[in-house]
Amino acid sequence: MDIQVAYDHRTALIVVDVQNDFADPAGSLYVQGGEHVVPVINAEVARSKGAGSFVVYTRDWHPESTPHFAKDGGIWPVHCVMNTWGAEFHPDLLVDGPEVKKGSSGEDGYSGFSMRNPETDEVIPTELENMLRERRIARLVVAGLATDYCIKATALDGLSRTFEVQLITRAIRPVDLKPGDGARAIEEVVAAGGAAR
Repeated sequence: MDIQVAYDHRTALIVVDVQNDFADPAGSLYVQGGEHVVPVINAEVARSKGAGSFVVYTRDWHPESTPHFAKDGGIWPVHCVMNTWGAEFHPDLLVDGPEVKKGSSGEDGYSGFSMRNPETDEVIPTELENMLRERRIARLVVAGLATDYCIKATALDGLSRTFEVQLITRAIRPVDLKPGDGARAIEEVVAAGGAAR
């Protein structure tokens, strides 16, 4: 039996990086099955909004060249370049809340809370934490792409900032560069004090 998340005004649903380059089979960094999270997330958005919860969306938003990309010394193919099709939200995604862009100055933008300059290792906060604190949010529900990178990083950063964190496992998918990376990411979040269902 599927256990539904209980939403209220102290809970925020964070929808992570459901963008064409990740969630469309034609995307440059397609996450296997990524498109299948969209209807699940849409249902969660509707339920959470109906309960008075805050919904916020994160979005990778990279320049054409960044140390994050393999062509510039990183590990990833070019993806989610600002103002391109790949950076747009999946067209079927229900977008009903503000967004947090990350990586626009060439940073690694795995977490919704922070970015890392890959050349200096400087960590730069996004506006996400301020958005949540202003609304007196205590609990985060995290869904989107990809389990072993941006989902894990956002969840662990949320826990380190004293938020309760719950992953919706049916609304996330892994990259799995190494087999089992997604499962290990969920285990890591749970070991750090999060929940997954």
